[in-house]
Amino acid sequence: MSMRNNNNRPLELGKPSSGKGRLKDLLLQRDNRICADCGAPDPKWASANIGVFICLKCCGVHRSLGTHVSKEAPFTIVFHLQVLSVTLDDWSDDEVDAMIEVGGNSSANAIYEAFIPEGVSKPGPDSSHEIRSKFIRSKYELQEFLKPSLRIASGKPSASLQSSFSRKIIDSFRSTNSSQKKDVGMVEFIGLLKVKVVKGINLAIRDMMSSDPYVVLRLGQQTVQTTIVKSNLNPVWNEELMLSVPQEYGPVKLEVFDHDTFSADDIMGEAEIDIQPLLTSALAFGDPEMFGNMQIGKWLKSDDNALLEDSTINIIDGKVKQKISLKLQNVESGELELELEWMPLDQ
Repeated sequence: MSMRNNNNRPLELGKPSSGKGRLKDLLLQRDNRICADCGAPDPKWASANIGVFICLKCCGVHRSLGTHVSKEAPFTIVFHLQVLSVTLDDWSDDEVDAMIEVGGNSSANAIYEAFIPEGVSKPGPDSSHEIRSKFIRSKYELQEFLKPSLRIASGKPSASLQSSFSRKIIDSFRSTNSSQKKDVGMVEFIGLLKVKVVKGINLAIRDMMSSDPYVVLRLGQQTVQTTIVKSNLNPVWNEELMLSVPQEYGPVKLEVFDHDTFSADDIMGEAEIDIQPLLTSALAFGDPEMFGNMQIGKWLKSDDNALLEDSTINIIDGKVKQKISLKLQNVESGELELELEWMPLDQ
């Protein structure tokens, strides 16, 4: 791999010399922590002028895509691909600015995956090179999933049409980002999240011999909680709680408390639930009733989350569900079992 120096333009005062600080901030956003094309965690590469962070396997396809397009069918300047390493390559300010203007993987996929037809699904982290390559070419080169108004009708557009297409893409990103910033007081929801709090295991003692635990879930400004189970370190709730999911969502914050009558309730542990793998998988497949029972995604256990084991996402009887086992954080002991179900607004 050739290393490149940042000689594209003079350095500006107040900016990091390579733009790595701003790039790192963008990469740390939740939607950029998985590959834009296959969902693999911790992507370390980027298609700079498309504006997406990708994994090593998808990076290979993007490199071949750029070569293929430049030799055979120059669709637009967008596909004169600049595939860069986030950690190894030097980035120009222009390249960092382009990534920031797009806004990251969610914004880019809102355009490039706006209309994925029935029967087509995104590849997963373990998909073969053939499946991965077919999807990426359909997504970027053939423009099969774009909004109809953005598609190029001719196979070999003129330079003016290339420029027009590129402007339309950027305008779409800008309009998407600006619409999210205005009307701050208004929240647009994309669906409902049903959380079934199943049971707790070996929870911490906060009273003399036991605890009176209950679970609190928070998403944005919403707070819901289970009933209180008296004197039980292994409570069984099997209780379903509902949360509305906004367009700009973060993790579901979970806390377990011991109920006290005459003093403040004691904390018995906490955890965060990353719902992006569930939503990404659900939205990629569309109507789950069109499919049989199958696994469609996975939230991987890592040092950065509270998972006890990898959590799979499945279509079960026409519904998208996910079972989660969590080790409670900042507490001496305790585990929690949950089941998530995604319910789009049209349900």
